[in-house]
Amino acid sequence: MKPDSNTSFLGWLADRTNEIGLAWWVKVLTRSPQCTYYFGPFLTAAEADKEKAGYIDDLRSEGAEGIEAIVQRCRPENLTIDEDSPKKYLTALSV
Repeated sequence: MKPDSNTSFLGWLADRTNEIGLAWWVKVLTRSPQCTYYFGPFLTAAEADKEKAGYIDDLRSEGAEGIEAIVQRCRPENLTIDEDSPKKYLTALSV
């Protein structure tokens, strides 16, 4: 099946918008595990907001708890940040 040229173009445009820091992202914070996830990029805040519930549902089905999601303009360096990892590493060093 040939990809939809409109969808491919919009993806390309979202990537270019992200390069200059103007793309929209869904930032999801979870309490357990203590992580930050970024989903995107999106061209508009409305498009990101429309997809937000699906990301929350996916994380909830994987067992995440204390989920908070916001739509914001940013350019994340990492798409997943595990906040527990440094603590585990430091605990291991102090033993």
